[in-house]
Amino acid sequence: MPKGYWVSVYRAISDPERLSAYDKLAGPAVRAGGGRVLSRGGRVVAHEAGNTQRVLLIEFDSFEQAVAAYESEAYQKALAILSDCVERDFRIIEGVD
Repeated sequence: MPKGYWVSVYRAISDPERLSAYDKLAGPAVRAGGGRVLSRGGRVVAHEAGNTQRVLLIEFDSFEQAVAAYESEAYQKALAILSDCVERDFRIIEGVD
């Protein structure tokens, strides 16, 4: 079964304190949903129209698990804090088997 991934690229962060509050709730919600953080804000070499802001990559055992973790009550609570303090490109993608 193919794995699932959350891929998030932050274009702008207008309130770092709220982002920190989001992180405190989102981390446990992701782990409870079976997610494993593979990359979080490390070094970036951007090409083409690339973005060097914060990039996050989280792996789940399946695409369905990744979707369920996003839809969970715990993650939705974290997401409410994030609401308008960042501009990000967030995707849930299916890996290859």
